Amino acid sequence: MSVSEYFSQFCSNLRMSDSTVSTIQQRYKQITKRINQDYWNSTSDTSHSLYVGSYGRGTEIWTSDIDVIVQLPYATYQKFNNYSGNGQSALLQEVKGVLQKTYSNSYIKGDGQVVGINFSDGNSFEIVPAFINDDNSYTYPDTNNGGSWRQTDPRKEIDAMNSRNNSTNKNLKRLCRMARAWKNHCDVGMSGILIDTLAYKFIGDWENKDKSYLYYDWMSRDFFKYLKDIDKDQNYWLAPGSNRYVWKDKNFQNKAATAHDNALLAIEYESKNRTSSAKLTWRKIYGTKFPS
Repeated sequence: MSVSEYFSQFCSNLRMSDSTVSTIQQRYKQITKRINQDYWNSTSDTSHSLYVGSYGRGTEIWTSDIDVIVQLPYATYQKFNNYSGNGQSALLQEVKGVLQKTYSNSYIKGDGQVVGINFSDGNSFEIVPAFINDDNSYTYPDTNNGGSWRQTDPRKEIDAMNSRNNSTNKNLKRLCRMARAWKNHCDVGMSGILIDTLAYKFIGDWENKDKSYLYYDWMSRDFFKYLKDIDKDQNYWLAPGSNRYVWKDKNFQNKAATAHDNALLAIEYESKNRTSSAKLTWRKIYGTKFPS
């Protein structure tokens, strides 16, 4: 296999299977329909909901949890905002109870900022009840520290990622998925939105952003160099589109430096036609989804 062929296979291996996607879509529609029945007097399985998070941005890999915003009527916001104490927690408990009508046999939690549903096949959904604002952003509940309302604008983030992905020959989202494989395999302390934010910034200036799989060894090398050279004192970045703060969990630069060293070694093996050694070295970075 050539560099182009094994990176193409790697990217394919990172995608969810058609059956998994079908199951996700079915559950998304069931959740949406349940919310619409109880809050909107409707049986629609598409209105008032939106995929967000990695799945919504199209940067998920095979292990992704599914994040969904469900829009509730403004009257519901008024009801829980009038609570004397932590109406946000009461709202999550109400939505949890609504979803239990459909998912009585699944484990459902309601805490923090989401209602979570864990399915027996390992898939999980995190559902954020929210209220749409005039600018199409959302207000959502945060039950921590006595309760508060927060704002998020996922559509702007999704639009920004889609736009840059289209202008970079689809390389942005593939890079985000590859970086997630590295994160999982090497236990890197980075959130999905931080990976997407840094990949977005990197690829905007990368000289080969319009190329394809043949350049993915160089893209890996250059992205890890970009990560390792980031100032360790920097604690946050601004998300694409929404410009919300994206905070780091811990420093990732040392693990990026190790990945960069391995990428250089793999490229050296490639230059000497030592394909097996190259692929084994890429697997040190990306794990077993990379072709052997």
